[in-house]
Parts: sequence; structure tokens; C-alpha cells
Amino acid sequence: MTSQADACFTFDAACDAAIEMETRIFQNFLHAVRTVKEKNASEILREAASVRLGIKHKLEVAALKGGFDMQDVKGAVPIMNLAESIRCCDLHSIGADASKRKALAYAIQMSKDALGFYRSMADQCSGAPMAILFNALGDDQTRYLQELEETYEEHFLTEG
Repeated sequence: MTSQADACFTFDAACDAAIEMETRIFQNFLHAVRTVKEKNASEILREAASVRLGIKHKLEVAALKGGFDMQDVKGAVPIMNLAESIRCCDLHSIGADASKRKALAYAIQMSKDALGFYRSMADQCSGAPMAILFNALGDDQTRYLQELEETYEEHFLTEG
């Protein structure tokens, strides 16, 4: 995105901004996979990187077609917003000694950041054709976040 706040982009520019954001997140995961030593943590990061590639591919197809396939629109699901409560340190970086818990928290934070980006883009382009694309991508992101949060809850949150 550019530094102009609350500006809607052309469909091409909006797709380019989203592709660029997804590429950055994928590169962060790739770096994390290469850095983290613990096998289970690395697997979580590898899976998250694969998800980012799938989203980037969807964006690239939309850019090529000049539109979005409406059959892919499924709607949002509720999320727990764990990204805020599990923030114990800088989750935008990850060290070689990262545990499975840290890797999952990192994936949740990166996905929450992507959700924020898509929601912001949809709001900025409200009423424009690309708002549908970014709402759908945001909704997809809630499904993935829900999956990550449920895994985190199952393994790391105890009932009190």
C-alpha cells in the first residue's frame, strides 16, 4: 500500500499491494523455517508458509483475470483474537530455540496482521469491486486463524 491513508486503489494496484504483503509474510515464514531448530515448531511454520502461498496464488489469479471468482466466497467465522493475549514478546521475529508454542503464536500473529491488512483494504475500497475480493480474503483469513487458535487452545491453554 502507499502512504495515502483511506485511499482506494485500482483493482490492479490493490492486488499488487496484497501480493506484496503476502510475499513479505511468506518470506518471514521461510526465514523462520530455516532458523528454528525444533522439528514440530518448524513444521508449524512450514504449514503456515504453504497457506500464505495459497493465498498469494489466489491473488495472482485474480490479478490475471481482473476479478475474483465469487464461488470462493464463504463468509467469516468467529475468532478468539488470541494474538493479543499470547503476545509475550516480539512475535514478529523468532529465534532458533523457538518452541512449538512460540511457532504457533508467531503464525497466529502473522495471520492476524494479514487479516488487519485485508479488512483495512476492504474498508478503504468500500463499494468498489475489489472490496469483495478483500472481504473474501479477510473471511478466509478468519477460517485459518480459527484453526490456529483452536490448535493453540487445545495444546497450550488450560481450563481455569
